Amino acid sequence: MLNSVTAGPPRTDQRTDAWWSAALRPDERSSITAPPWAQYIERGTAAHPSTPPAAADGDWRQAMMRCLHPLLTVAREDLTAAGHTGVLTEQFLNRLGLQLVKQASRTLVLELARARDRGDLVGATPALRFQNFTHRLVGGSELAELLAAYPVLARVLGESCRQSVEAHLELLARLAEDRESLTKALFNGQDPGPLTSIETTGDTHAGGRCTAILTFADGTHLVYKPRSLDLHGHFNELVDWLNTKTGLDLRTVHLLNRPGYGWLEYITGAPCPDAASVRRFYHRQGALLALLYVLDGTDMHYENLIAVGEQPVLVDIETLFHPSLLPPGALSRDPAFRTLLSSVYRTAMLPLLVVGKHGVADMSGFGGDAGKSTPADVIEWADAGFDTMHLVRQAGTTREAHNRPRFDGVAVEPRDHEIAVLTGFRAGYEAISGHREELLGPRGLLARCVADQVRFVPRNTSLYTRLLDEATHPDALRDASDQSQLLDLLWEADDTLKILVPHELRDLWAGDVPLFTVRPNSTDVWAADDTRIPGMLATEGLRVVEEKIAALGDVDAHRQRWLISASLATRPEPVLHVSTASRPGLGVADASQERLLAVATDIADEIVAQVISDRDGAANWLGLELLDDSHWAVRPMGAGLTNGYTGTALFLAQIGALTGEGKYFELARDAIRPIPRLLEGLASDLGSAQLVGPGLHGLGGISYALNRLTMLLGDTELTGWLLSSVELTGQLASESTEFPTYAEGAAGGLAAMCSIDNLPQAARLAKRYADELVLAVEQGVVGDRCAADHGFARGYLGIAWALGRYGLTGDRYLDAARTATDLDQSGRAAGDGWCSGAAGAALARIATGVQVNLDSYLKSATERPVLADLSLCHGELGAVEPLTWLAECDLPAAEAARLRRARLAVAAVQQYGPQCGTPRAVPSPGLLTGLAGIGYGFLRLAFPERVPSVLLLASTTGG
Repeated sequence: MLNSVTAGPPRTDQRTDAWWSAALRPDERSSITAPPWAQYIERGTAAHPSTPPAAADGDWRQAMMRCLHPLLTVAREDLTAAGHTGVLTEQFLNRLGLQLVKQASRTLVLELARARDRGDLVGATPALRFQNFTHRLVGGSELAELLAAYPVLARVLGESCRQSVEAHLELLARLAEDRESLTKALFNGQDPGPLTSIETTGDTHAGGRCTAILTFADGTHLVYKPRSLDLHGHFNELVDWLNTKTGLDLRTVHLLNRPGYGWLEYITGAPCPDAASVRRFYHRQGALLALLYVLDGTDMHYENLIAVGEQPVLVDIETLFHPSLLPPGALSRDPAFRTLLSSVYRTAMLPLLVVGKHGVADMSGFGGDAGKSTPADVIEWADAGFDTMHLVRQAGTTREAHNRPRFDGVAVEPRDHEIAVLTGFRAGYEAISGHREELLGPRGLLARCVADQVRFVPRNTSLYTRLLDEATHPDALRDASDQSQLLDLLWEADDTLKILVPHELRDLWAGDVPLFTVRPNSTDVWAADDTRIPGMLATEGLRVVEEKIAALGDVDAHRQRWLISASLATRPEPVLHVSTASRPGLGVADASQERLLAVATDIADEIVAQVISDRDGAANWLGLELLDDSHWAVRPMGAGLTNGYTGTALFLAQIGALTGEGKYFELARDAIRPIPRLLEGLASDLGSAQLVGPGLHGLGGISYALNRLTMLLGDTELTGWLLSSVELTGQLASESTEFPTYAEGAAGGLAAMCSIDNLPQAARLAKRYADELVLAVEQGVVGDRCAADHGFARGYLGIAWALGRYGLTGDRYLDAARTATDLDQSGRAAGDGWCSGAAGAALARIATGVQVNLDSYLKSATERPVLADLSLCHGELGAVEPLTWLAECDLPAAEAARLRRARLAVAAVQQYGPQCGTPRAVPSPGLLTGLAGIGYGFLRLAFPERVPSVLLLASTTGG
């Protein structure tokens, strides 16, 4: 029983051992006065004559809401005292009741289970026993008893009620005050009639305030924002300015701005009447993207954009001039990462894949796929409305989105309108760069924004919402120390944000998502209660934007267009490790050494042109990377051989050795600078190193590259790096059933270690991997990563190749290699490539002595059309590797076939360019699917005696 249940009105002389004291944080316990939330709870749990309405049968939320009815009664009293009754009040109380149920349901369900286990519940069915439980809790004294056991829950519920009532009354007062102005500004001079409903949306901030959609009697809608709209108004002016330069007639949202809050017209989506209007939509969206890019806008996800016919309309402008916070560690030193952080990619308008345990969802302004599984768990209730009710975590479903144009009843795929987006982006970019003087300087348009309130998002909002959800666990609701233990996790999340944690905790304890703001002309940050946090930012947002606009030019424009194309190519679609198209009818071209070297040199120069470097000499590239073997993403290149900077450096060093050009050597050295720090970090975190693995994609590939680079660059310092890499690889767990594959595991590790001469640690590790692989083959086990049971990269064939290579010194290994070849599902070869196709199958079978019809293979390899994809992975230059390998074994027919493929490959490059193995063949610098691999493949065709196979991890030709 709460103190005040038998004592009348709430007292103000409470001792610190009062029922509510357990819900106070240590810094609050000096007070002897009941806090406002406790006073609210005590009012609610005092006797009330009213009886809660009966809940509809089967509506478990309404049944639980009856238990919390005393708190809603106080809310009704406060609204009535303020002169508000009727439909709007009933809507508000129902909405508040559902919110309270969400916050209290975990505790109520726990008490339900306890009552069931004690045998306290009466009823012949689970549903009746559930009803009996909720009936037992109806009444002020019953609720008081529950909340005395869970005082932090009392705090949560009391704050929600108190703040929601205040925010509701504030909204109604502001509407009444602004009604006449709204009629003129947003209602076309026609009064829409009485307000009939209020629908709140989004997260609550700053005392329970949130965005709301108002509906009036004539059907008119209006959007209320409890924050200043100064920035949105100035954005509208910038869009109008851009329209005068481009003629695109981009639509903006009409608004009425007031001090600290404002009103927006409600935007309703509409379909496109024809295909031409779809193209115009994406043309405009490209121009809008250019404006957001130069203004350092972010958070422009699918919920912030509405497709109104051929108009993309941004409805939430809060994050222009948004500061960039560099994370601690290696990423902050990566020039490619810093470039990405200030690029078009940061806007979140371009495809943005969020990966989780349930899959991938595109949350961007271009994406927003409705009805997809949410990547992260959502909390749901199983057996809801029964006495067996319990919490489950499962995949949710993404909400319906209105950001993509619709034509013929279908949401249009943005990937198919890349040209329109790029054309619009070019128009916007050139208009801004060509008239930049009108934006810059003390009299420029940007100067109007200097004092605007910009929302600052230091952490992903989902982190806050997850914390608030988990904070409703009963174990966190008995004592403030339990709640603090959960919320205080913020102290450990990011050292650079510790200065914000006290303000975040203040908001979270109030039940709000923390809110921070900045000003474009300041390095200070403001908390939700207007507390100023001085000098937190490195520089003013306006200064960064002005410097970006001043630096606009051809190089930057080219990079942003590449990012647009690459991002659009990452839209979710099936990833096939096979070239799905060919180039039939190509003529043959000159394939002399000089010509092949010239092709490779052109590719190397393109890679040099794409490099992102800084004054300290650090260098890296942006590229397309597979996230989970099913989805691609734009990323700064990692360290890996296959699609990371070590592979690109290996190609550059190899062409440097062949041409004598020092620029290639220099860039190769600059690219691999992070390797020592990376190895050091992995050595201190073996869990992460284990995820990297010992295979071609992981530490095995890095070790191979370091060994080759040591020779090509003539740099003895790299010998120490190589030793560190091999020793780290040796520390990985010996679980052949989990890591046997060539791409990720022991097979790739074995091949890599076999390529490293004069290093005893590598020889010992090769022996270990070979023995593990023999055991795996003898048991017929290759683990989850070889579930397909075929192919070179992830199947038995890569294991066969590695064992066959090691088996030169022992029959046991050769026998296991042949067994692995037999285990492969040979009829399932996917295409002609190396990773899972006919080329990989031929290599493994020939190398292990398994009978192969060479005449048939050579005939097929000679006559097939050139693959559209030229990559090493599953494209033309990977498919040629068996011919090169056989030619090195002095097989004349193979040499003739190899030369023919070389002439066809040159012809393909001359006509179509170096087509990568990436989605939509977007050029990317990587080795396995990108430009570096294509260039390396041409070098191997030109100089097979000097350029060893990187696919086979050979250190010398014939290796």
